[in-house]
Amino acid sequence: MTARPTRHPDRDGRGRHRVAVTGLGVIAPPGATPEEAFAGVVAGRSAVRRLEAPWAARLASPVGAVAGFDGAARHPPARLRMLDRVTQLALAAAAAAVQDAAVDFGREDPNRCGVFLGTGMGGAATTDDGYETLYARPSARVAPYSVLAAMNNAAAAWIGIEHGIDGPNLTFSTACSSSAVAIGEAARRIRHGEADLAIAGGTEAPLTLGVLRAWEALKTVAVADADDPSRSCRPFSRSRSGLVLGEGAACVILESFAHARARGATWHAELAGYGLATDRLHIARPSVEGQAAAMRAALADAALDGSAIDYVNAHGTGTTQNDAVETAALKAVFGARAPALPVSSTKAVHGHLLGAAGALEFLLTVLALRHDTVPPTMHLDLPDPDCDLDYVSDGARRGLGLRAAMSSSFAFGGTNAVLVARRGTATRC
Repeated sequence: MTARPTRHPDRDGRGRHRVAVTGLGVIAPPGATPEEAFAGVVAGRSAVRRLEAPWAARLASPVGAVAGFDGAARHPPARLRMLDRVTQLALAAAAAAVQDAAVDFGREDPNRCGVFLGTGMGGAATTDDGYETLYARPSARVAPYSVLAAMNNAAAAWIGIEHGIDGPNLTFSTACSSSAVAIGEAARRIRHGEADLAIAGGTEAPLTLGVLRAWEALKTVAVADADDPSRSCRPFSRSRSGLVLGEGAACVILESFAHARARGATWHAELAGYGLATDRLHIARPSVEGQAAAMRAALADAALDGSAIDYVNAHGTGTTQNDAVETAALKAVFGARAPALPVSSTKAVHGHLLGAAGALEFLLTVLALRHDTVPPTMHLDLPDPDCDLDYVSDGARRGLGLRAAMSSSFAFGGTNAVLVARRGTATRC
């Protein structure tokens, strides 16, 4: 099987609506716009830093990737009190995606639009603050909006309220694959005619003392590089020691080709495939079989074989176990072609955004196709015999003629989600 012709009919070979990516929005450590974030990862500018919060000294590894964002500049004080940082980030990213897609919701049928959002930790700052108030001070005066700010579906709900969307409003929480699942499930609704347009993506704001200490207890956090904290996350390197957490949000606008064409929309790419598979043997241990199954499912959904994929944005957390398993899974799926396939992990520069990771990395994958540029895997100075693929460790590569790309997200709990995007060949659908 090969990529389809470029005339772009509204439906695929199985009669389903084709899904266009018409808008991109992001607030993330490498940048507050899609182009800024993409330029950052292409240049390999690490956003990982030593954390400056007063409580950072209590961490064994006080590093993280912070998004430069001030919610007070966007929301009045009365509303801000109701919004955890995770929701503030999501609202900004969603609004940017809506603007990029030039969507006027006043002209849309609100029942034919939806919100699909992923988050792993929800309102972590609100939860931390509540526990500190109760147990550390102690005080009984918990913030009155604590439940509404901390609940996992708060960000999606506020997006729906802000844009007047009456259709499905769904939150997915499958740990590190949450937002990839959200995007894939939104695409399914559109494909089967249940929606015309969706805001889909993910958000996470896990840089709190409680969350960071919990991840440290799990023994998955990278040891901070003593000489250069920005190099602490080293995916696929023999010297890798774990992940570095980051915060941010990324959203895309998905719509059927027919709907996008009717309103004269431009498009960035086609979301061609979505694959889902589960590791069921251990809640925190990845398997080659589960990851490979998700990749194969995404290829089958896109009606493509491995020869059509020109780039893989890997999950690539920088943990010893995941990176070796992912390497083996890529070999199982792509076979003899695997050593020549460019694979990179952008987490080295923007950190692991947990529930928002899949959305950010899918957005970067779409931009890789649009700019025909593969971002590098940074800080891979020591090759690992167990990670022996082409991880683009020598800097970004341009002009490869990228046609289709894969973005993988694997998670604690075992939910593996993979998205396949195809390059747009025209300005409009």
